[in-house]
Amino acid sequence: MEKITSKVRVREILAQAKLGWKQQGLNTLLIGIQEGLLKKKVSFPLLEYAAKEIVTWIPENDQTIFIDALVATDEMGSYVMAGMVLQLQLPLMLEQSILKACGYMVIGGQWHICDIVGERVLGHALLTFPEKTTSLLEQLARHPDKWVVRSVGVAIHYAVKKGLAPEFAETMFKLLLSLSGATDFHIKKGIGWGAKTIAKFHPTIIARHMDSIESSETRQWFRTKVTRGLNRNRIAKSL
Repeated sequence: MEKITSKVRVREILAQAKLGWKQQGLNTLLIGIQEGLLKKKVSFPLLEYAAKEIVTWIPENDQTIFIDALVATDEMGSYVMAGMVLQLQLPLMLEQSILKACGYMVIGGQWHICDIVGERVLGHALLTFPEKTTSLLEQLARHPDKWVVRSVGVAIHYAVKKGLAPEFAETMFKLLLSLSGATDFHIKKGIGWGAKTIAKFHPTIIARHMDSIESSETRQWFRTKVTRGLNRNRIAKSL
């Protein structure tokens, strides 16, 4: 299997796909991307780069059709590219892009797809548009699908790691606390990931909520994640 390691090679593949799109339409573009990139060994950053390049020349009303078809191939890289396209659409279509991302996670039905899309769309939305996104995440935390609920924790982990303001991090920790009674394995993984990251970067938030953390209503798995995050904070300070 060919390994693609440079933007130069990606641009060559995109140029061929673009030519096919102009001559024969979106289906030819999809085939060009699938054969040229998705069935090759390509790093996530290069797939993200490819998505950024594509949206500079494909019309906005065709972008959703394109990424829907891309995701339908069920190639792992298709979720990376679709997630990046949705991320680029966030400034104009925040809620619509987040809901579309949730749909992809439900379709994908696997933890790595949830994390790929969750970080790039929900996580980036929380980081860049925290006022609007916090309320959306609070709604998604009650979603019937486990992958969508897991993605709430994934998004919080990403945004906090990238520098989410403390006041929003605290709001999100309260949301995670409300989910600390979860029993599903994958939900616990996502929620615990977010809680651990907040504990690592914002131990003062943890201190303010220690009574709730130690409450009998909070399950041990959640407390363990918080403790691990606090330990990582101590280790980082000692280095």
